[in-house]
Amino acid sequence: MKRCVALVDCNNFYASCERLFNPSLKNRPVIVLSNNDGCIVARSEEAKEIGLPFASPYFKVKPLAERHGTAVFSSNYTLYADISRRVMSVLSRFSPDMEVYSIDEAFLSFEGMNFDLREYGRLIRETVYRWVGIPVSVGIAPTKTLAKCANYLAKKDRSSGGVFDLSMDERGDVLRKVDIGSIWGVGPAYAAKLRERGVYNAADFITLDEKWVRSNMTIMGLRTLLELKGRPCISLEDSPPPKKGIVTSKSFGKLTGSLADLEQAVSLYASRCAEKLRGERGFASVVTVFIMTDRFKDMPQYADSLSVSLPEATANTPVITGYSLELLRRLYREGYKYKKCGVMLSGIVRGNDLQMNLFLDSRFRGKPELMKAIDSLNSTYGSGTLFYASSGVEKPWSMSRKLLSPAYTTRWSDIPEIRI
Repeated sequence: MKRCVALVDCNNFYASCERLFNPSLKNRPVIVLSNNDGCIVARSEEAKEIGLPFASPYFKVKPLAERHGTAVFSSNYTLYADISRRVMSVLSRFSPDMEVYSIDEAFLSFEGMNFDLREYGRLIRETVYRWVGIPVSVGIAPTKTLAKCANYLAKKDRSSGGVFDLSMDERGDVLRKVDIGSIWGVGPAYAAKLRERGVYNAADFITLDEKWVRSNMTIMGLRTLLELKGRPCISLEDSPPPKKGIVTSKSFGKLTGSLADLEQAVSLYASRCAEKLRGERGFASVVTVFIMTDRFKDMPQYADSLSVSLPEATANTPVITGYSLELLRRLYREGYKYKKCGVMLSGIVRGNDLQMNLFLDSRFRGKPELMKAIDSLNSTYGSGTLFYASSGVEKPWSMSRKLLSPAYTTRWSDIPEIRI
């Protein structure tokens, strides 16, 4: 049997998560806002139908949203991550080879499965909805890029029932329905260039000369072309490639000129970066800190960053936090109102590649067992259960999320109650 893969994608994932524990939202427009309740980052189908545009600042479309009784939520990342974990756990039952592509997408290998793949896709869709409550679409094809197109068609074509199969050899007419800008691997710049050449959809794209694509769209463009022709060029990955850098940064809920506020934020972000780093089994050799004012406001502007190379790559939170705070104090300037700061770790190496510094005081390395214990407790009882005092308790500078829904699945006090 030919190689086949499926892309399973959660429909309007953030909005679907908000509906999961709130039945009153059924058939009602739902939108989810970005950090500090700024722009629309997720919409239900009803919200799309009334014309609420993606990425639009909420204050501009608030009258339209209110006129249609739209439910509006702040981003509840804790809830979304937990629901994503549940969806991926269910999907892993349907294939021995799975690649988690994003928080709401996964590729499944169907290689060697000698049965009706469309029916299998329907079974996946029904099982995820029954067990988790999240609607998904399934695209099936011989390559990952075609599976992306199939998933796109599964969402657009209501007659498909949420499952679209492109594993057959004849695909030309169907690919005309896939806009050139919707093809995986074709960004806005390339899409504009291709439209100038008269290429408007995936069917047009596969008629192009391979040499022209290679010279004008690099090797990645050629791989996209070959994948659309049904020739696999991108394999499934059991785990994502190691990150070259880890960044934690958020805008403040309100402007602040206080060094103490900035120190708390940098301390928190450094701690989060170190936690992510240990999750990747990595060690960072460079720490970078940046701060900035709000460039959209008529006020004195300042933005800068500083980096430091560590004497030995580390994943120890106190060490990374200490260097981050030292960089912040060198960056800080009085007389400015700051909107954002962040911490970045780079020069990341894995355990086998870690080069120790013979002359370094052993105290620099800290106690890995302590870090492991803290990570374990925070994983079990929720992020931030244990935190460093330098990151503050009240956090008046923290991100504004006035429309945040409960943490239905990760906080005991927020678990829904059913009363009969």
